[in-house]
Amino acid sequence: MNRTRWIFFAIIGLAVVIVVAGVVVFAPRNDNTTIGGEEIDTSQPVEVTVVTALSIEPWIREAAEQFNQENHILEDTGQTVQVTIIPMDGLAAKSKFEREEMDPVPTAWIPDSRYLTELVNATFKERLGRDVFLTDGEYRGRPVAITLLAWGIYDSRAQALESTFGEINWQVIHDAAVNPDGWDDLGGKGEWGFFKLAISNPRKNVSGLGAMVAAAGEYYDQTSISVDDVNKNDFQDWLAEIMGSMSDLSGGTYTVQDLALFGYTTGDAGQLLESDLLLNMDGIQTRWADPLRIVYPKYVTWFDFPFTVWIGPETTADQKNAALVFEEYLLSEAIQQRSLAYGLRPVSPNVPIDGPSAEGQSLFIRWQSQGAQAVVPRTTAMRSPDRQVLQDLLRFFDLRVAGR
Repeated sequence: MNRTRWIFFAIIGLAVVIVVAGVVVFAPRNDNTTIGGEEIDTSQPVEVTVVTALSIEPWIREAAEQFNQENHILEDTGQTVQVTIIPMDGLAAKSKFEREEMDPVPTAWIPDSRYLTELVNATFKERLGRDVFLTDGEYRGRPVAITLLAWGIYDSRAQALESTFGEINWQVIHDAAVNPDGWDDLGGKGEWGFFKLAISNPRKNVSGLGAMVAAAGEYYDQTSISVDDVNKNDFQDWLAEIMGSMSDLSGGTYTVQDLALFGYTTGDAGQLLESDLLLNMDGIQTRWADPLRIVYPKYVTWFDFPFTVWIGPETTADQKNAALVFEEYLLSEAIQQRSLAYGLRPVSPNVPIDGPSAEGQSLFIRWQSQGAQAVVPRTTAMRSPDRQVLQDLLRFFDLRVAGR
């Protein structure tokens, strides 16, 4: 082969190299990968939406914002996980699920209590023959924090009731509510008027429904109530007399905030979420000369805020698994520690409520002087009522309280 031919082939080879290099450099990037026969764009994050109970939403939202900034990865695909929080009362969310009005269907739900998911499951069991929220396995509902219903009562009113009746309980609240002479006959001052009870409207907030369940438990002196219990005339008359003392403002959703803003006009006492009481205690102390006291009842209604993943074709397997990544983040010690700043009780056994590590964050430590206790003195927990019990309690409220 002569020199001219060698030069010709060298030029052709160089041209081929330049063309191939140009194709490689300027070809559009393809971040797609195939997993399980499905092509996935790994440059895009996995979007997770979580419908969250109102009382736990501030803590969950703070955690979600921090989570999104840290670029957590779904190991199966290498994609980042991005979480969006949708605040919604548990009863409202339950109704939307049951009427199939959740649009779009969220990846996960953190309701106030596990019995709400059980009620939704009961509805879909009849309709589809299967659960939509699991009670076991990888996607089972797991509590991320807990709180309970406690009495919140202004200190001056608590002293008056205790001097007249002794220990504050539902029967004392009943007797105060029906007293025709008001505070003048209850050990207080006549200028206080009549006793006013602050309980959230059970049609608007699940804590109001929980309060009625707790009242029934104390009335019958038992931890579970039946449909027959709810529908007995004597009980309904008793409960109607108590709830007849509810003020107009206490029919809303954020009763503790109303106490902080409007004081005695909202109510003298109420059975409210411990976390809401602790979170609003500072505002009450600042705005009103009379401090609020926390009193723990004999029969306790617990709220366990289970993280529950929607099991249905509306969300992908990657979204379901990405939801678990966020769930594990909420259960990490650092994020559990932050729950103390919101008046919530951590579910992690490694995060003490009142230990040295909780100093500076725990509202339980800060408000010990107002009755907050790390260890609940009474552990008589009300059992989750079934669907018909809840419906009958709400029907009672509509007819005997709201409709009066």
